[in-house]
Amino acid sequence: MRVWIDMTNSPHVPFFRPLLALLEERGHEVHVSARDFAQTLELLQAAGVAHDVVGPPHGGAGRGAKVRAMGARLHALRGWARRRRFDVALSHASHELPLVARTLGVPSAYAFDYEFARAQHTLGSRAATCVIVPEAIPKERLDRLGATAAKVRRYPGLKEEYYLSGFVADASVLDALGLDRSRVLAVVRTPPEVSLYHRHGNPLFADVLERLGRDPAVHAVVLPRTAAQRDALRQAALPSLVVPGRAIDAQSLVALADLVVSAGGTMNREAVALGVPVYTTFAGRLGAVDEALIAGGRLRPLASAGDLALVKRAGAAPRLERAPSALLDLLLSALELRR
Repeated sequence: MRVWIDMTNSPHVPFFRPLLALLEERGHEVHVSARDFAQTLELLQAAGVAHDVVGPPHGGAGRGAKVRAMGARLHALRGWARRRRFDVALSHASHELPLVARTLGVPSAYAFDYEFARAQHTLGSRAATCVIVPEAIPKERLDRLGATAAKVRRYPGLKEEYYLSGFVADASVLDALGLDRSRVLAVVRTPPEVSLYHRHGNPLFADVLERLGRDPAVHAVVLPRTAAQRDALRQAALPSLVVPGRAIDAQSLVALADLVVSAGGTMNREAVALGVPVYTTFAGRLGAVDEALIAGGRLRPLASAGDLALVKRAGAAPRLERAPSALLDLLLSALELRR
């Protein structure tokens, strides 16, 4: 069977990495298309995943530029995919894949775990053959996106509990970054905004950087989303911040951290899955998954930078791991729904 996977953002690489291995073990032929955005291409190269860069890069923050970039990429993807005659197409929050797959008559699975990216998920959900979501998202929120009960397939827990199953951290990442192991290690993920130091954009996050960056007992590794964010962080010249110049083994870094502070959902949930204390500074509307994690005490909403507990972690917390094969089988249910 010929399988198409589209990866358009950094979190797609760890999500699909174990699924790619399973597909190949089952004897399927897998082709990966990718978009040049964030650290997607660097992570694909680091993971040794063969891929084709198809279409233009991300269109940026402006609506008009995004629409133009999407139109150009849809055209490029259609030409790329049509020649390969795929049997099934899989994506996680890459809404362009199901749109193209539908025009080619290819069954597609569209997965996501944050329901309030409404424009994106409405396009993806309506075009896809099946929609794969966590059990935590209520039916009424999915209905509004066109993810009807007939096409929705659900999985228990967090997607991170599946793709991090069996994960063992590589401690060499600490030495590669020149980290002092006697200090408290904080891992920080930036918000989507490019202008990190515009206090009207995310004042809490700016406070977090100041608190961590000036504490000599802390090493805070900040993982930017864009080159502009990386430049802004370096220009701030906060002595306890470490800003990698390239994509790194973020999952190992999170697993070895004493705490994580993230303005984005994926790294929050990776920390939860790995048993690491984690705070969220997310300024948007919380999705059902994060609501459930907060209610269960597994994710801590941060109200003030002074609330951070900057202490060394004693031992590893218990982890809940789930079989990646179960997630893959749900994605491949697009073939059954097509029949």
